[in-house]
Amino acid sequence: MKLTPDARPERWLASLALVIIALISLGNVVTRYITGGSLAFTEEFSVFLLVVLTFAGAAVALRRNGHIRVGLLERALPSAPRKALILFQWGCGMAVLGLITWFGGKLAWQEYQWESLSPGLGLPQWWYIVWLPLLSAAMMIRQTQQTRDRLSGRLADEP
Repeated sequence: MKLTPDARPERWLASLALVIIALISLGNVVTRYITGGSLAFTEEFSVFLLVVLTFAGAAVALRRNGHIRVGLLERALPSAPRKALILFQWGCGMAVLGLITWFGGKLAWQEYQWESLSPGLGLPQWWYIVWLPLLSAAMMIRQTQQTRDRLSGRLADEP
């Protein structure tokens, strides 16, 4: 029996982000209903938490081999070319995620140096941006784990 690989830290982070989004959205709705005005911080935090949720969820999907892909060509190829295709897929993913990590890190560092503040609450902008390179790096790790498992036969081609 093959066990489903897990990305526990990313799963917890995504769950926490979703719970916080739900709570601040509910709080905003209740506040708007009672007072007629809304809470100022909800949109800024919700957008930030949606980005965290998206990247953390994508890392979980990568580890669990749950991303959508067309497997027709993979299934049609013999073992050696199939492994080459899996490595090619890994290389393409690493290139894209590597660029996100590099430029996201560069942007976070610039925001830190410039001491930029967020428009809504006036918090340091890098607090929000630093999660982009961190979570894209986590996705790189999870994609590498998934590729290793697919090449060794520990992870089925179709979930």
